[in-house]
Amino acid sequence: MANSIIDLRSDTVTKPTSAMRAAMTAAEVGDDVYGDDPTVNKLQARMAEMVGMEAGLFLPSGTQSNLVALMTHCQRGEEYIVGQDAHTYKYEGGGAAVLGSIQPQPIENAADGTIPIGKIRSAVKPDDAHFAKTRLIALENTIGGKVVSEHYLAEVRAFAIDAGLSTHLDGARVFNAAVKTERSVRDICQYFDSVSVCLSKGLGTPAGSVLCGSKAFIKAGHRWRKMLGGGVRQSGILAAAGLFALDHHIERLTLDHENAAFLSESLAAIDAITATPPDTNIFYVNVAPADCEALHAYLRTAGIVATVGPRTRFVTHLDVSRADVNRVIATFKAFFLMPEARRRLAFH
Repeated sequence: MANSIIDLRSDTVTKPTSAMRAAMTAAEVGDDVYGDDPTVNKLQARMAEMVGMEAGLFLPSGTQSNLVALMTHCQRGEEYIVGQDAHTYKYEGGGAAVLGSIQPQPIENAADGTIPIGKIRSAVKPDDAHFAKTRLIALENTIGGKVVSEHYLAEVRAFAIDAGLSTHLDGARVFNAAVKTERSVRDICQYFDSVSVCLSKGLGTPAGSVLCGSKAFIKAGHRWRKMLGGGVRQSGILAAAGLFALDHHIERLTLDHENAAFLSESLAAIDAITATPPDTNIFYVNVAPADCEALHAYLRTAGIVATVGPRTRFVTHLDVSRADVNRVIATFKAFFLMPEARRRLAFH
């Protein structure tokens, strides 16, 4: 429809497809708190096999999945090393510190999304009662849409083993990384003791993440899930959406990457703005601060939703077609073809 809404804020805004809804309706369910939901059990086992780990645990959200991982790896008064731009540090409400009494040791991310090995090494605390005990390194892939190389992951893993540290991957968009690099998620996750995989981002489900690790790790994590209120009874209805996504929504991530690249390149051709070429489905556009308010309003009138600022994130996803991308490009061009004074006057 010409007047349909195009939402570029995140890939979390997707709606379940009719086929996914049908799978959810038909799901066989049980009480997952008792471990009796067959659809949840199937999803947990399948995701664990895909990432190359022994067991999985279904949780309502990625934030809770990461928090359970951190609380399972670390005891009160211990710390984890993490990038300053990482979701587990910056965008999850400080849960590790507030609810887990775990100290984050944030390190500035490099431009490619990695945390320099030398800085990780320097951040590890000596065995001294003055310091929190360093226990874990937490990475993210993709991060800000960037794919972190396997060479780097192998380096971090080797260092972690030497230092006696565990490793956790926030793999919210690990399937985007796998599709982009033409590797399996198992290849990417082999460097970690645990991984959290989100189903409600690029894979297009309404909710849910799966935390994977060893059987002992998941058994311990199950207790934290209960304590944090993550025990959902007949959650097979949601797990069915996850199984459907694993069957139907992985390979199509290439389309999201292609749409992001095309949109970025086209917007970068407009003189008034700059756009970064994406690795996957996320990129950033720089807009003059004086234009932001007017641009935000103009996009809204055209049915385009974005969180417009001097550095605006755009995310392509299941509900953004190439026709939608072309409509966004045309709208941007129309806005910036207006005389500067007129566009700022008319849309403030």
